[in-house]
Amino acid sequence: MIFAAQSATNPRNATWTIGGDLKVNRLGFGAMRLTGEGIWGWPADRANALKVLRRAVDLGVNLIDTADAYGPEVSELLIAEALHPYPSGLVIATKGGLTRPGPGQWVPNGRPDYLKKCVDGSLKRLKLERIDVYQLHRIDPKVAAADSLGALKEMQDAGKIRHVGLSEVSPEQIANARKILPIVTVQNQYNLGDRNWDNALAYCEKERLGFMPWSPVGGNRGLHTGKAVEAIAQAHGATVYQVAIAWLLQRSPVMLPIPGTSSVAHVEENIAAGKLVLAADEMARLSA
Repeated sequence: MIFAAQSATNPRNATWTIGGDLKVNRLGFGAMRLTGEGIWGWPADRANALKVLRRAVDLGVNLIDTADAYGPEVSELLIAEALHPYPSGLVIATKGGLTRPGPGQWVPNGRPDYLKKCVDGSLKRLKLERIDVYQLHRIDPKVAAADSLGALKEMQDAGKIRHVGLSEVSPEQIANARKILPIVTVQNQYNLGDRNWDNALAYCEKERLGFMPWSPVGGNRGLHTGKAVEAIAQAHGATVYQVAIAWLLQRSPVMLPIPGTSSVAHVEENIAAGKLVLAADEMARLSA
């Protein structure tokens, strides 16, 4: 679905600058679902996965989020296969610090030596000399956060990482991390039906950090919607998922949604949601 372009009076900005030097279109693409079932192994249709990535970039996406744990390694390899040599201005944000013993299993590993290997592995798979945004996938409760972050600072000082981000963290954890090195993004679960990280979003707004909501349209569990969402979607000739994306974009100027899919049609649908403008009363009903 295609909507009218946002009006000049709409306060929603179309772009955000990560870390002060990486200007991106706020609606990005999450590359987790390009892998096999259970985020494990290669996709059944590899050619289609490549088409999805190329179509996202064709539609103006210049922020792609991935992780070494997706596949594992598969998502990063697909990105390089589809898009390298990368177009100017494309920002690839990847993550390390979660291991995959098997399908559906996610185990943190924040040991400094392991994280350094993760960075080197992602550089090789993505065919990059420096990763624009490298995110600690999870803080490992068995490892001091300062040790994990110290390893990433070493890699940053070595020129292998431009900027560092965090994932699934509280305001207190973000503040503590910033005592060790600069943090530019936070990636927490957040969507229309799950706003448990409102406090982290508020912190990011105050400190001007990019907030990258994972599961922006509900993920495997789907989006929990009510009559208001459905009515607003119907009024705009949109899907509830498009309304959910539009709500995120208008919810905060620091919001960087990264909806993911393995379908070209859904990529087109998701990106079209960037032009859907919700009225103030509609935002109020959705945010209630």
